[in-house]
Amino acid sequence: MKIQWTSRASFDLVRLHDHLGPVAPEAAARVVQQLARAPDRLLEYPRIGEKLEAYDPREVRRIIVGDYELRYEIAAGIIFILRLWHCRENRSFNEDE
Repeated sequence: MKIQWTSRASFDLVRLHDHLGPVAPEAAARVVQQLARAPDRLLEYPRIGEKLEAYDPREVRRIIVGDYELRYEIAAGIIFILRLWHCRENRSFNEDE
């Protein structure tokens, strides 16, 4: 299996850094690095995350990384990182948007 970041998930990393950067640049860099490395553990345990039944038949799952939620999909031997955000953010979206 391999990991592939979607453009939206990559944008989420940039967005989070841009949000935190002006207030706490060191914390912003640390958080982005932590989030960028978090999917690595999925290579060994891809189904460790909670399965989100609302996306059936797709295998969309989520893990919590500190204060952030990371959503991913397992398909065709690839772990697609779909989106990520701070758990306090009001998120009402579909990964297909």
